[in-house]
Amino acid sequence: MSIIEALILGLVQGLTEYLPVSSSGHLQIAKELLGVELTDNIAFDVVLHFATVLSTIVVLWPAVKRLFTGFFSFRKGPDMTYALKIIVSMIPVGIVGFLLKDSFNAMLASDYVMVVVGSMLLLTALLLTFAHYAKPRQKESISWTDAMIIGTAQAAATMPGLSRSGTTIATGLILGNKRAVVAEFSFLMVILPILGESLLDVLNGSLANMGVGLLPLAVGFVASFVSGCLACKFMLGIVQRGKLIWFALYCLIVGLVSIGSYIF
Repeated sequence: MSIIEALILGLVQGLTEYLPVSSSGHLQIAKELLGVELTDNIAFDVVLHFATVLSTIVVLWPAVKRLFTGFFSFRKGPDMTYALKIIVSMIPVGIVGFLLKDSFNAMLASDYVMVVVGSMLLLTALLLTFAHYAKPRQKESISWTDAMIIGTAQAAATMPGLSRSGTTIATGLILGNKRAVVAEFSFLMVILPILGESLLDVLNGSLANMGVGLLPLAVGFVASFVSGCLACKFMLGIVQRGKLIWFALYCLIVGLVSIGSYIF
């Protein structure tokens, strides 16, 4: 992989991780356009995802600090409860990742991956549209049940092309949670799963055998981190202004193009 290719992939990952357009789907589309073939798609993707997790921590540091302080205080209170809800929301994606990681890796290497990506982008567009027009009663905080449902939505979004942020935010809005609350919850709930996956890849040695040089890897990491910081701040504002419908239109167009690229 060249430095330019790593730079482009890093920018794509960082910008699309927080926008509700599927970072995994766009990363796969970018690889197809660039003609990049990696011996292990998941390993390189995890490095880029790790960079965007760091950008989440930087941008949402006050919330992250409150989360960890609340959990490790071991005192019952709103911060402790919020931290436990975040943990509950991570259970489904942990189960899916443990059971189906090899299947997802095989899917990314398949000939029909663009059809999968396109179909999931169309589903993302549908979810965002429904969330835009749904007008449920607004709730002050995310309930335990909502945390599990949003977590299940995150697990479903491991499918390439199904936006994680789009799916979790749309689900939270449909459940009646306030925009700012569900956006922050959506970004925080992904931190530990990605950090855990990165650690497992290091322990398994898969990061050392991904077919990418150290310099391109570093360039991709930095590009993903910087663009992730910018996209995270931008997305928080977009969610609060309720402008997700435009991303639904974007996902619709890109989804149709992705499927068409395979058919034609």
